[in-house]
Amino acid sequence: MKTMIHGGDIYSARERFSGEILDFSANINPLGMPVSAVAAAKKAIEECEHYPDPLCRTLTSAISEKEGVSSSQVICGNGAADLIFRAALALHPRRALLLAPSFAEYAQALAVVGCETSCHFLREQDGFSLTAEILPKLTAGIDLLFLCNPNNPTGEVIEPSLLEKILRRCREQDIFVVLDECFCDFLEEPEIYTQVGQLAQYPNLLILKAFTKIYAMAGLRLGYALCGEKMGRAMEQCAQPWSVSIPAQAAGLAALEEKDYLIRTKELIRTQRKGLKEGITSLGWRVYGSKANFVFFRAPGQGNLKARLEEKGILIRGCGNYPGLDESYYRVAVRSPRENQMLLAALKEQAQN
Repeated sequence: MKTMIHGGDIYSARERFSGEILDFSANINPLGMPVSAVAAAKKAIEECEHYPDPLCRTLTSAISEKEGVSSSQVICGNGAADLIFRAALALHPRRALLLAPSFAEYAQALAVVGCETSCHFLREQDGFSLTAEILPKLTAGIDLLFLCNPNNPTGEVIEPSLLEKILRRCREQDIFVVLDECFCDFLEEPEIYTQVGQLAQYPNLLILKAFTKIYAMAGLRLGYALCGEKMGRAMEQCAQPWSVSIPAQAAGLAALEEKDYLIRTKELIRTQRKGLKEGITSLGWRVYGSKANFVFFRAPGQGNLKARLEEKGILIRGCGNYPGLDESYYRVAVRSPRENQMLLAALKEQAQN
């Protein structure tokens, strides 16, 4: 059987476990899809005898208004992963620099285009925070830099002053920057960390966002990129036709109208994340970063924790397959109060064994 490198594989779990499955391995909004988005997607099924709008015109216009950018700077895709691969195809870099640990899809997309990659390793003694030590590595020999802010799996953010230095240096060295902000909306003050307002200043910048996490639309697959018009045209040429379905476009439009849903999301994540971090720390395990909707921690001596919890129908993300980490690191999503309490009880039981 193929081994999945990401979380969220409830299908394999269902083959092994017949009871309720609690999925903490995928970082999805615990509120579930907004009711309005579900209704819009259902109604849109009636239109599926037609091809979807390949340009996502109505959705693109709504996103441009929300983000305060031109419609020509918005590219919609089949989730952020689709756009990561498109960016790699459009740029076709020879050498790229990645952070480690970070999202695995970046390296996979670069491998498809034969790009040579090197890693800048985040260190435990720095709390897995990015430091200015990356700056000397940003030389003319690098074509592309991938950054994730907040980072996955650590949930740590890049300090705005450092990110400004990185962007400035990359512009000077002609390095293109792909900045993944898919978890930015879960931060306490996302406006401090987003770089959408810097797009005009940095034509070498592309920002990734997704409906997947914040609107719990992982199964519908909808993401978007914000970039300069030249990069946007290049990415459009690398896209398959009709990459965003009619239901996904309709659900995205409805989700963008949600206001109270986002307020409730922020409050739920804030309180439940605090409880999870405190509960995990009380077990003697160390929590790092964890400023988004997931908690990243180390549990020494618990290398088979993931497998033991799976036997109880609880899925967590083992992080041993991230470069720079070993089997003692884990990531768990912030879920509902009931689910989080069940997770903490199971973790406590395992810690005492």
